[in-house]
Amino acid sequence: MEVDGASTSNGGASTSNGRANGGRSRRTAFDLFKQQQLPACKPVLTPVWVITAFMLIGSIFIPLGLVTLHASRSVVEIVYRYDAECVPKAFRGNKVSYIKNGSIPKNCYRSLKVHKHMKAPIYIYYQLDNYYQNHRRYIKSRSDQQLLHGHAHYDTSSCQPEEYNNGLPIVPCGLIAWSLFNDTFTFIRGRAELKVNRKNIAWESDRDHKFGKKVYPINFQNGTLIGGAKLDPDIPLHDQEDLIVWMRTSALPSFRKLYGRIEEDLEADDVVFVTLMNNYNTYSFGGKKKLVLSTTGWLGGKNDFLGAACIFVGSSSIILSIVFMLLHVKYRRNYRGTSYLSWNW
Repeated sequence: MEVDGASTSNGGASTSNGRANGGRSRRTAFDLFKQQQLPACKPVLTPVWVITAFMLIGSIFIPLGLVTLHASRSVVEIVYRYDAECVPKAFRGNKVSYIKNGSIPKNCYRSLKVHKHMKAPIYIYYQLDNYYQNHRRYIKSRSDQQLLHGHAHYDTSSCQPEEYNNGLPIVPCGLIAWSLFNDTFTFIRGRAELKVNRKNIAWESDRDHKFGKKVYPINFQNGTLIGGAKLDPDIPLHDQEDLIVWMRTSALPSFRKLYGRIEEDLEADDVVFVTLMNNYNTYSFGGKKKLVLSTTGWLGGKNDFLGAACIFVGSSSIILSIVFMLLHVKYRRNYRGTSYLSWNW
């Protein structure tokens, strides 16, 4: 019995010792973490490492920028501003009265020359400048529930003042839909009209998840104040893709929106005659309207910013590496010398 008691007491002592050791090890680990004494990588940034790193960054970014810039420059783009030239000479002193007068024809005929082969599909954009779609009151003036479910399932208080017309609800309501772009474009090459495909110009996610398949325009643009284009009341909002494109508001005051696609190649020196309907009022706020024909590359449309930024970063890195190299050669010093410490001066 004594032997058994001794063994039991020894076991208890060993158990308590184990707990004490485990607690001590946990406290030690916690203290090491708290005191920032855990093993860590602390690289020494010697001049050789810094110069090599900047050289490597420059050797990567400069070729990348050149490739990106070449891809952007390979995109063929025609940009034509028509808002000023499509105003009759008699009204150029008062463009606002011209655009608001419904009795004056708004048709305008212009020709565009193709300077380089344009491979289909050729994307047609309209560009608006000095147009602030990012204005807070403008962005809020819509009802997403109405666009998706219809006028029986919505709160349109945010749509004011385009909420009701003659006591009847407006579908779609709000200033964004009310100001829908309504200029139109027709293209003729030779004697044949170039067909413009206006299908699948909106984001698929917008069509399927933001605009209802059973929601139809109701009482839209029927008041005395007309803002922009009208909508076919027999076509659901899901299929009104020009509206869907317009309702995705832009963050910048200069933006482009897709109008359609020409699915035929245009050869160099081709002349395309354009019939424009200059209906949209940008003259009241000094806006600009442009017609854009553009191809695409493997990076998308024409945009030199990414390539120029890469070249700038790479060139800056190369210049810095050369400057550091010259400083290192001229003012070479011992890495571990304590005589350079401020308290040893």
